[in-house]
Amino acid sequence: MTSSEPMGLRERKKARTRAAIQRHAVRLFLEQGYAATTVEQIAAAADISPSTFFRYFPTKEETVLYDSVDQLLIEAGRRQPKDLSLLGAVRAALHEVHGNLSPEAWAGERRRQALVFSEPELRAKAMEGHLRSTYLMADWVAARTGRSASDFEVHTWAGAVVGVILSTAQLAATDLDADYVGLLDRAFTHLENGLPL
Repeated sequence: MTSSEPMGLRERKKARTRAAIQRHAVRLFLEQGYAATTVEQIAAAADISPSTFFRYFPTKEETVLYDSVDQLLIEAGRRQPKDLSLLGAVRAALHEVHGNLSPEAWAGERRRQALVFSEPELRAKAMEGHLRSTYLMADWVAARTGRSASDFEVHTWAGAVVGVILSTAQLAATDLDADYVGLLDRAFTHLENGLPL
């Protein structure tokens, strides 16, 4: 790699390597079981050395917990027209990201989510990721509304949206053929209507 190589190309190569490691890890975890799969096996499947593995993921569990879709959703949310409501912009961003992911990539994301919910060790650690998602969402809402990310209403709104996404993902993880985006649309409508029961 030369120093004149554009940073965008380097970042894309890193993203492809990270995605390949994660794809092989999830496949092995599903085939062999999470506890029975080693970093060495994941590295061998991805055709990299264990030291290269650790440059991308600090631990085995991070290969499953790493969520590349979160950042894609935030970036897509930033591109949404200002005349959309906040929830409308979240919905539009979700549809944009889903539409841009290949069917294979989306299926891989669904398998990753199912694995997180099925393994108690991963499920517990995933809570930290959900907190990060709430802060990411609050930052986005703050930028869109001109309010502070620490504003009570901004933070609780972000938490409600992340909670709806999380609870829908948990339900959808039991049926990988479920229309996940359709379920999220239904959940967002429920949230928009004030979560009536």
